[in-house]
Amino acid sequence: MIAHPRPLIEVFAMIPDVRKPRGKRHPLAAIFALACCAMLCGARSSSAIAAWGRNYGTRIAQALGFTHTPPCAATLHTVFWHVDRDEFEAHLGAWADQVVGSRSPGLETPETAIALDGKRLRGSKKQGAPGTHLLSALAHHGGVTLAQHAGDDKTNEITAVETIVHHLVLEGRIVTMDALLTQRHIAQTIVAKGGDYVMIVQENQPQLRADIALVFLRPPVGDRQATAQTVDLGHGRIEQRHLTTSKALVGYSHWPGLAQVFELGRHVIFPKTGKERVEGVYGVTSLCPERATPERLLALVRGQWQIENQSHWVRDVTFDEDHSQVRCGNIPQVMAALRNTAIGLLRYAGYANIAAAGRRLAAQPLQALALIGIALEN
Repeated sequence: MIAHPRPLIEVFAMIPDVRKPRGKRHPLAAIFALACCAMLCGARSSSAIAAWGRNYGTRIAQALGFTHTPPCAATLHTVFWHVDRDEFEAHLGAWADQVVGSRSPGLETPETAIALDGKRLRGSKKQGAPGTHLLSALAHHGGVTLAQHAGDDKTNEITAVETIVHHLVLEGRIVTMDALLTQRHIAQTIVAKGGDYVMIVQENQPQLRADIALVFLRPPVGDRQATAQTVDLGHGRIEQRHLTTSKALVGYSHWPGLAQVFELGRHVIFPKTGKERVEGVYGVTSLCPERATPERLLALVRGQWQIENQSHWVRDVTFDEDHSQVRCGNIPQVMAALRNTAIGLLRYAGYANIAAAGRRLAAQPLQALALIGIALEN
């Protein structure tokens, strides 16, 4: 039997309230429920969230848990500024992990793959906000964000990934990442927690890169290399990819958990202009050939970019995240975590087009409440 995730309204009730009792007017869970429902309906800012709470009447406000008029944008700013960000993200991350675990096995690969990647909150550093760069962990299938950690800039991704990996359940899961995060200690931590990795290798690991390049330039005697290839047409281009694997470095390289290395080549043709682009990268993985054929590795590497399409792009375009002018205290990270939760909830509910889902729920707000676990009859 597949267990269903805990209703979000219950998750919000578990988040510690750091406010002093005196002057506290609105329940914390109700504020988070309001923000999440408003975002499900397409709200992009705290002002839009506050307006949503006051536009739909007393019945919905009371269902969310308010006994007074729902809060204004200034109150939302105050609450989000002072909320315990780590506790908040930990509870939402645990809920997201339940969502991934509850998905039907037929809808995802045998082993859950998780992409790690960073996103800068534009304008945050200039306005003095801490944690201007967010590192996220996103499930390849389903587009659910499992964890998020804030750092000062892109170079802090290497430090932030240790925090994220520590909190993630990695047993039987595969972690993919770009070259910046290809670090020996990260590979060791993932393997020690029972997970596997697929890492891109570039100039930041010169010796490892040179060893892999030599394997494919001059294959050792007896090395049985395997290859997979795909061809895609679309967006005004033809893209051919081929990935070749080798076990030649197993026992030679001291990279933690190394089971295979691979070479990935891309050949892109633009028919209208006749231009071509050829590029290639190398990679390492702890997955043995029996668990990861070249076809499987090619799919995992391509799946890494899902975090751009299913999370970063949606947050920027649908929720207008980069244009937000609110960059104080914990507000940017809390708002980003709520956006991640709304996107994950919509994908869990079966919506592929997040913008269209927001328009639909804006016309039927009771469905938004139902998604977080509040049932009201029409």
